Amino acid sequence: MDFESLMRIKNELDPRVRQLVQHLDPERKALELEQIEEKAAAPGFWDDPDLARPVLKARGLLTEDLDTAKRLAGGLEDLETALELSRDDADMLTEAEAVEAKLRSDVEAAELRMMLSGELDQNNAIVAIAPGAGGTESCDWAAMLLRMYLRYCESKGWKTEMIDYQDGDEAGVKGATFIVSAPYAYGYLRAEAGVHRLVRISPFDAAKRRHTSFAAVYVSPELDDTIDLEIPEKDLKIDVFRASGAGGQHVNRTESAVRFTHLPTGIVVQCQDERSQIKNRARALKVLQSRLYELERRKFEEKVAAASGEKSDVAWGSQIRSYVLQPYQMVKDHRTGHETSQTQKVLDGEIDDFVRAQLLAKSLKPNA
Repeated sequence: MDFESLMRIKNELDPRVRQLVQHLDPERKALELEQIEEKAAAPGFWDDPDLARPVLKARGLLTEDLDTAKRLAGGLEDLETALELSRDDADMLTEAEAVEAKLRSDVEAAELRMMLSGELDQNNAIVAIAPGAGGTESCDWAAMLLRMYLRYCESKGWKTEMIDYQDGDEAGVKGATFIVSAPYAYGYLRAEAGVHRLVRISPFDAAKRRHTSFAAVYVSPELDDTIDLEIPEKDLKIDVFRASGAGGQHVNRTESAVRFTHLPTGIVVQCQDERSQIKNRARALKVLQSRLYELERRKFEEKVAAASGEKSDVAWGSQIRSYVLQPYQMVKDHRTGHETSQTQKVLDGEIDDFVRAQLLAKSLKPNA
């Protein structure tokens, strides 16, 4: 890339960086962080974890915003310096290109974050994956999706914790649920909720025929103590059973796993990762509360869309994306039209472009 091209890109990035830094308001947030640090250092602060938890969450969000503002402002200064040096040294152009690429990536990531303005977008996410009809084929597809999302989280440095995993009878998974702990995890991942469709030559078909498989992805926010969602006991069917996965001799010999069925909606959640039935029960109830909260949120969005004359795209049964491996290579999101032929990269967790396209589409809708 020549000097003039880099200058044009720099001039295009400059106002975007300044707007983002202004929006992040580092001076105000630095003062807020200082106040939180003083509160956290006060005697007795750690005595009540329930009171400390929201304060620590706020500290984490403020720290991330300050780091982002510093990274953006510093990146713009580095690019200006590299361009100035490259005026007299052609070898510095390569360095300037690398600085420009890093800054552009940081700007796009920050702009994506700015789209996350929902009530609970800042929260952790609970992700559940369930195969559709189709036996082994769908179970294998569910396992592929699970791998894709775990790799996506890993690439972002997000912590994941599997709380339920059920092996398929022959291959894949019958179901899996995991928690993603990171600022704005729910805001990003809620774009992935819906039915995912796979078309490929089946590795389980001796005749090598093409098969279509479906799997559903459910994403709900992990609720904190500020939201109290009561579930009447009469609405619950509670089962306890022996954990089926790895977990040691004790886990598999005692009925430590817990399954909740919410009778009015038919939602089923279970947890078997803890050795204690009490802990599994508490965690399963928390997941159920999150799923019910998300269900109500989606119902509200459907009503808003219907009132405005829009076709709703938030139904539980909506097919949001197709992954075609045969007879050609294509991943296409049916909500935004975004597509790519780099199917393996997507299945390896590179889904940021799809997430960005969906969040941008939502942000452009007046009632999104």
